[in-house]
Amino acid sequence: MKKNTQPFVIEKATIADAKEIQVLIKAFAAKQQMLSRPLQSIYENIRSFFVCRNRKGDVIGCSALEVVWEDLAEIRSLAVNGRYQKKGIGRQLVEICLEEAVALKVKKVFTLTYVAGFFSKIGFAEVDKHELPHKIWTDCINCPHFPDCNEVAMIRSL
Repeated sequence: MKKNTQPFVIEKATIADAKEIQVLIKAFAAKQQMLSRPLQSIYENIRSFFVCRNRKGDVIGCSALEVVWEDLAEIRSLAVNGRYQKKGIGRQLVEICLEEAVALKVKKVFTLTYVAGFFSKIGFAEVDKHELPHKIWTDCINCPHFPDCNEVAMIRSL
């Protein structure tokens, strides 16, 4: 077995990661920075998730790419443990989602975020939420900010 000399590794999530992913998401949801996701939803969508692991194998970050329509996908559930922020992990989690979107031949990727500055550095541009398909609002009913959404919609063409 090859020893990991990098401080972290990013890879596709497995079923065994679901509970650690939920812990990360819950931490941000508690601060109202992200929608919470039930464990069942994480299990059902585990193939959409990527995780970042530290040297010990702990999940310290996650992101998900979910296809919304034939030409559109969403980056969701981007979270990095506070101790590991500002190390480029979030950017790499977004980039791996973008790579997967390209492989799937998706033309545009969007996100709903409270940290627009982060996404603008990666090439996303702010867009009016009403330009996005209505299907994306199905999770909004569970949001504590509904109907007064203060997330910024951002999009990037591939």
